[in-house]
Amino acid sequence: MHNLQTVMNALGYQFHQPELLRQALTHPSMKVNHNQRLEFLGDAVLQFIMTDLLYRSHPEDQEGDLTHIRALLVCEDALSPVAQSIGLGEALIMDHGEEMTGGRTKPSVLCDAMEAVLAAVYLDGGLEAARKVVKDHWPKPENIHRPMQDAKSKLQEYLQQDGGNFPVYEIIGVSGPQHDPTFEAVVSQDGKELGRGTGRTKKEAEKAAALSALQILCPTDAI
Repeated sequence: MHNLQTVMNALGYQFHQPELLRQALTHPSMKVNHNQRLEFLGDAVLQFIMTDLLYRSHPEDQEGDLTHIRALLVCEDALSPVAQSIGLGEALIMDHGEEMTGGRTKPSVLCDAMEAVLAAVYLDGGLEAARKVVKDHWPKPENIHRPMQDAKSKLQEYLQQDGGNFPVYEIIGVSGPQHDPTFEAVVSQDGKELGRGTGRTKKEAEKAAALSALQILCPTDAI
């Protein structure tokens, strides 16, 4: 198993409080001092950093496209390779049972641990230290940027795969100046709200609502 210094070297960040990193690497199977609270914080830290980076680096993109790119950068498919690249799996502290069932290579385990490590960096060194880790290790937006898929069609396919009814879209609000309005849409099925989204046009708002619904209903496949 990697020691903490090995992880710090791979991460490019030296902890002032190594116990934070140890906690971030401790799987819930250990019952005490595990990484679930750090994972909760790390998810929010990553969302904020990615939102800020994308807002600054993609000035021409609308909210729906930014949401789509961010989803690609914070999902399990993005986080687990980052964790693998710094050898996080080998460094995890877990019980024998979890290890015997492949816990060190499970994408979900690696994803959670990566979020926890980012939270530990944030608590130890602040937002700029966490931002540097993200910039150094995450894929660059331009390398994964692709147009938003037709989220409305994908949502309809998902809902109807078992014979469900069509999704229904409704524009529930308009804000901003008349020459540059922002529309808010909601998508529902059988009267149950599935997601909300905003956009510069009604169509864009509906797509954003569909993407929001997909990320809730089937987060792995939504993007």
